[in-house]
Amino acid sequence: MSEIFQSKLPEEMRIERALPGVQPLDMRDWLRVDDAYAEQMGERIRLMAHKPDAVRATTAGSHEAVCETLDLIIEAVQELSGFQRDGDQMRCPDGRCVELSGDPLLVMGEIIQEDICILEKPKDGSEHFLSAALLCFPAHWTLSEKIGKPMGRIHEPVEEYDENIRRRVQRLFDGVQVDRPLWRFNRAHAGASLFQPRLEKDYGTTDMTVSRDFLRSERQCLVRLPKTRAVVFSIHTYVIDLRPA
Repeated sequence: MSEIFQSKLPEEMRIERALPGVQPLDMRDWLRVDDAYAEQMGERIRLMAHKPDAVRATTAGSHEAVCETLDLIIEAVQELSGFQRDGDQMRCPDGRCVELSGDPLLVMGEIIQEDICILEKPKDGSEHFLSAALLCFPAHWTLSEKIGKPMGRIHEPVEEYDENIRRRVQRLFDGVQVDRPLWRFNRAHAGASLFQPRLEKDYGTTDMTVSRDFLRSERQCLVRLPKTRAVVFSIHTYVIDLRPA
């Protein structure tokens, strides 16, 4: 895979913020197209074709939330420059036409740069769990180990994710309201590759891909779906080349 970089981070993601750094989001600014769109989409399509079981996962009963998510994405991208719907096809900024009638998770993956994780709350009121995802650009986690798991279990290998943080995260997910989305971002030095899965058994080991030559940042958004009440966790990944020109 060739290295894929954005030319720069968005201005609002260069500012230091205290954790967790959650802020209100204008729904019109949920999904973005940046200067790496065509290259990232090419890599997404390659991964979906060659590693489908690594990047796509669902649980029983998630189909309704997945379809509602796709409907929302189709509605949102039509407000962005470069997208145009023509019946059951969407023309994208890189000139591709995507059939909208296919597998809804894969359709998302062919339209937008963002990875999509869908989290639902069980009827018993316990923690939100990962019910479906299209995850082409994982940052040191493996989708097959997390699908169907509640938030606390998903983050179990993360040493800093203690009981206090677990409760705070659940309150955050419970508090996301329809038409009042939230966003945050993170930043870290990492390898240039966009596809960086890691198994739980390897947590705590030295990561040989880390390099101060590359900055990886995720713009993470939380959107509550009005019908299924699921929370869509979208991830727009930026990789910046810090090496001297």
